[in-house]
Formats: sequence, C-alpha cells, structure tokens
Amino acid sequence: SAQQRGVVTMLVRFALFAPAALLLLSGCTAMDVVTLPVKVAKTGVNAVGAGVDAVTTSQAEADQKRGREVRRREEKLGKLQREFDKLQAKCMDGDDRACRKQVEIRGQMSALAPSVPYELD
Repeated sequence: SAQQRGVVTMLVRFALFAPAALLLLSGCTAMDVVTLPVKVAKTGVNAVGAGVDAVTTSQAEADQKRGREVRRREEKLGKLQREFDKLQAKCMDGDDRACRKQVEIRGQMSALAPSVPYELD
C-alpha cells in the first residue's frame, strides 16, 4: 500500500543520513538511533493493520449474518407451511379460493426452499 511504501522510503532515507545524525546528536545513545527505524516501521504496520481491521468484516461476523439470514428464511418457510396446512381442509371441502391460495403458497415455498439448508433428524 502507499502507506507501507512511505514507511520504506522513510527508512531508506534514515539509513542514509543516520551516520551524519550520530555526529550531530549529542546526548542520544547509538542504541536509540539504531532502534528508531524498527520502532517507526512497527508503528506503521500497526496503523495499517488497524485500518484494515476497521473496514473488513471478520469471518465470525459474516457467519453470524449468514446464520440470521438462514433463520429468517426458515421462519418464513415455516409460516408458509402452516398457512398451507390450514388451507388444506378448506380446499378438500371444495373451496376453490383456498385451493388457489394453496397453489400460490406452494410456489412461494418452492422458491424459498433451495435457500434453506436441509437438516437430517
């Protein structure tokens, strides 16, 4: 990413000017100067990682969302099945309207069924 390239460029520049900086920096230890690029690089990587975490959906979040969607479809399918079952007796008694409604509901159930996972008992 552009941010990582910027960190690398900064590290290269630092490595080129570090010897001159050692002469100019009184009171700083050589260890402070040597470990600075590592600290700067680590901070840059942490910032990039935090940015990626903020904009991506974790697998657990995606699984939860999928689970909610599957449960919603299962509930809808169950509701349609109960309505279909209630109309069955009326249809058997010769109620044409109930029979037409059953056909409509069966179509909705057929369209919804492939998106609901089948579980063995």
